[in-house]
Amino acid sequence: MTASPSTDLTTLGLSEARDELRKKSFSSVEITKAFLANMEAARSLNAYVVETPDKALRMAAMSDEKLSRGEGGPLEGLPLGIKDLFATDGVRTTACSKILGDFTPNYESTVSSQLWRDGAVMLGKLNCDEFAMGSSNETSAFGPVVNPWMPPNWTAERAKAAAAGTDKGGLLVPGGSSGGSAAAVAANLCLAATATDTGGSIRQPAAFTGTVGIKPTYGRCSRWGVVAFASSLDQAGPITKTVRDAAIFLKSMAGHDPKDTTSVDLPVPDFEAAVGRSIKGRRIGIPREYRVDGMSPEIETLWQRGIAMLKEAGAEIVDISLPHTKYALPAYYIVAPAEASSNLARYDGVRYGLRVPGRDVIEQYEMTRAAGFGKEVQRRIMIGTYVLSAGYYDAYYVRAQRIRTLIKQDFELAYADGIDAILTPATPTAAFGIGEKSAADPIEMYLNDIFTVTVNMAGLPGVVVPAGLDDRGLPLGLQLIGRPFDEETLFSVAQVIEDGSGHFRASRWW
Repeated sequence: MTASPSTDLTTLGLSEARDELRKKSFSSVEITKAFLANMEAARSLNAYVVETPDKALRMAAMSDEKLSRGEGGPLEGLPLGIKDLFATDGVRTTACSKILGDFTPNYESTVSSQLWRDGAVMLGKLNCDEFAMGSSNETSAFGPVVNPWMPPNWTAERAKAAAAGTDKGGLLVPGGSSGGSAAAVAANLCLAATATDTGGSIRQPAAFTGTVGIKPTYGRCSRWGVVAFASSLDQAGPITKTVRDAAIFLKSMAGHDPKDTTSVDLPVPDFEAAVGRSIKGRRIGIPREYRVDGMSPEIETLWQRGIAMLKEAGAEIVDISLPHTKYALPAYYIVAPAEASSNLARYDGVRYGLRVPGRDVIEQYEMTRAAGFGKEVQRRIMIGTYVLSAGYYDAYYVRAQRIRTLIKQDFELAYADGIDAILTPATPTAAFGIGEKSAADPIEMYLNDIFTVTVNMAGLPGVVVPAGLDDRGLPLGLQLIGRPFDEETLFSVAQVIEDGSGHFRASRWW
């Protein structure tokens, strides 16, 4: 059986497409071709930096053979997008930087290899902030990604013309660093996408695009083959259309990897089984410290609406305190740049990637790194090198690590008191315009991470679910923070919010 000509297969969620493929309502090749057509029509959004149509169709044909025999893995035949931070064998991987040039690995990241093991189809590599450093996907060497949600009061003609031009000012950012992943899912350019989260880079883009994003517990997914930003904070996770889709996708992404010493040797639960599970009697914490100056009144209203949904579902709402929250953002922007300055020292123009010749090897290093790194990456390397330097290490880095321990202890005390999950806002506002946050004031951009960085500092799982629209019609999300390695509870609670809020989809204008 094939799909009806009137059926737009790209609007399906991952779970729907999986079920229909198994019923042979359509083939993997059919749905893959539909996504490839969408990708071609949506190039002005700049979500993909590499498209792999031939590879995708070969993988889809192989999946159809398996499905015809009643075989195949849990993701068999499902077309996905891969963030350009994941190494992909034979496909260019640059972390959206200039310094990696046309680097094409001859190996596969553990996460993506597990997706191919489970039968997924690769559509291409997705745009992101350079080395995952950014909150808007404007630092990419391939240019900014455009949010599929049209700016309020714009006409489709105006938005289309702006997206097609070189000056995209006024169009909305999709958030960062995983902006390409979020935009691709929201615009129906893939069923789901891999992403990474160092300080909110899965959850903030999900909130800005009306998608679901989960940052798993640190150690749940392997970091092997993922270009490093800050090794003690980075964690891979999915961006999807629904909570159920995220549960299915995370099951394939997760698992112990002996090649990653930070990968935890724990069994991976059937996350999908937790979706729809009753939350009656669950204790949900509401941290008073997350009511911050500058937060939109609409975010407070949304938060209260989320509280009401959970209470109606039988959860007990508990006021809690996380007293060291106010120190999280400054501590994060010491720890993360410090680790970045160390991780990015390997890009020297000698072994791979861009090389700018100099009179000697020192000048070659300097000229290569000056030409190869963007301004935001240079800024973070300089901050990181400074806080690790003699005379400042104790004053900054050591103190930030102590604060990190206190933040982790705040959560441990809350969970020890019987709290099952914590509900907070995801972002201070809805998506802002490309170019709106001035590069002259990076602090303004960093404040977008105010609700998300604590999760990374404490190594906890966090999920963002679309929960409403602001008064301009743009999506807003709510965040749930869970106990270590208890993503199952997050999925069951997140489903309640999704059921109470409905689904929000961007209208196609590009």
